[in-house]
Amino acid sequence: MQKQNIPLVSVKWLATQQDDSKVIIVEAKMKPVKAAEDWESGFKIPGAVMMDINADFSILDTDLPHMMPTEEYFTAAAQNIGINKDSIIVVYDQVGTYGSARTWWMFRAMGHEHVYVLSGGYPAWKEAGFETVKAEWPKVEKGDFEAKTNKSLFYKAEDVLTIIDNKTFQIMDARSQGRFDGTAPEPRAGLRGGHIPNSVCLPFPSVQNGIYMKSEEELKAIFDNFQLENKSLVMTCGSGVTASVIALAAEIAGYKNAAVYDGSWAEWGIPGELPVHIS
Repeated sequence: MQKQNIPLVSVKWLATQQDDSKVIIVEAKMKPVKAAEDWESGFKIPGAVMMDINADFSILDTDLPHMMPTEEYFTAAAQNIGINKDSIIVVYDQVGTYGSARTWWMFRAMGHEHVYVLSGGYPAWKEAGFETVKAEWPKVEKGDFEAKTNKSLFYKAEDVLTIIDNKTFQIMDARSQGRFDGTAPEPRAGLRGGHIPNSVCLPFPSVQNGIYMKSEEELKAIFDNFQLENKSLVMTCGSGVTASVIALAAEIAGYKNAAVYDGSWAEWGIPGELPVHIS
């Protein structure tokens, strides 16, 4: 596979690569917040393995949702779904571009470069008329993947605190404008309203066109409006998922290596000492 300039591959491209043993197709399982109970189709792309983000790739002994696990934990979980050091990972999800963006960021933050998002996900694959099979997940041969955290992509609260007043960084928030301003309620009980000081609002639906990400040209125009120049980007949201969507959008637009604040507002919004701004 020739390295892509952007982190997306088309369903037509993937259909030609299914016999390549290095290409591992990963279905990212993560239920969208407002999805119906029957949000999963019950079918999958042939040969895909399941990455259950909450159950198998997250810290379980915390009140914060789907937090990134340790290198050791992530290594074991990735090996269990057959990921190797030299795997070319193509990740999709059942709804378009949601959990797939989180998975893309997670693998990159754990040191794996060759990971791509399937443009439009399973809906695009099905719409194109390619083969689908019943969503069954047999055990696969264990891989040799080894995680190594890329700290420039993976931010904790203490990291965000160090860059709040640094004008060479820009924090971008994928939540709605109302939540950002503190005028709309947070979906998680007990959280404060508002946003991280000196952050800007970029609601994640604004970078998408239905099941797809917007075009490279459209995304460049969106990010150029923020006059980012050479700033380093740190993305946040409610729980680190849609922050990954706008990180993916930034990458497509040419703003490389945007970090994600993993705890996001689920952590920052807890009443306490972390500074909050309300518009």
